[in-house]
Amino acid sequence: MESEHRVTYKVYYEDTDSLGVVYYANYLKFLERGRSELLGSQGRPIHEWNRDGYYFVVFELSMKFKRPECRGELLVEAEVDVVCVDAQQQLREFPAL
Repeated sequence: MESEHRVTYKVYYEDTDSLGVVYYANYLKFLERGRSELLGSQGRPIHEWNRDGYYFVVFELSMKFKRPECRGELLVEAEVDVVCVDAQQQLREFPAL
C-alpha cells in the first residue's frame, strides 16, 4: 500500500534551537504524529487496530531538509515505510484501510 499524507503543524519556540530553527530531531516527532493521524483517519482509532492484532511500525525513513525557516513553505520532505506486524512481531498483510 502506498499513500501520501500531508500534515501542517504550528511550530513552537520550544521546538527550535537558539537560532529559531526547528531542531532536526523534532521532525521525527512531527512525522510520528502524522503517522498516527493517518491511521486514525481511516475510520478507526489506533487502539482498535491494535486490539484486532494490527501493529504498524516504522521500517525505514528518509528525510530531506528543504529550508530552515517557515513562512508557509515546505521545510522537510520525508518518506516513511511502515510495515504491519502481529502481537508476536511477525509480518502480516495490511488490512483494508
